[in-house]
Amino acid sequence: MKTYPGYARKPHYYETDQMAIIHHANYIRWFEEARVDLLDFLGFPYEKMEELGIIVPVLGVSCEYKEMIRYGQKILIQVWITTYTGSRLNFHYRIYDQACNHLLTTGESKHCFLAKETQRLISLKKAFPEIHQLFNDYFQANQIEMKQL
Repeated sequence: MKTYPGYARKPHYYETDQMAIIHHANYIRWFEEARVDLLDFLGFPYEKMEELGIIVPVLGVSCEYKEMIRYGQKILIQVWITTYTGSRLNFHYRIYDQACNHLLTTGESKHCFLAKETQRLISLKKAFPEIHQLFNDYFQANQIEMKQL
């Protein structure tokens, strides 16, 4: 299975703070942008999920800032699925400087799958077996890749 090449981004000036570095709150937004891009890459964008009546709320998010990111610095956000159970999944993020491949930030977000109508937890394995297989296959591929890091 082909792995996700990452989400390339160049920070905008409005994302900086008074110290001329990227404000810490923007990293969480960048994680979401990368996660949405990964789902597009997998052929299962959020729009398709919502059409099927699936929502994926954020249960938790964390971010560890290793070095500052500045306006104009080109970055690459790598995303991996680190946990997948059929009803829950976790993503791991690493933000690198594109010029030198230096690690700048790491993070994680935790999610679950809910039925849009009932707001109840659903199992993709039972309700949407093809989608479950897509996530499970990619999760398995990520396990191999994460061991090599």
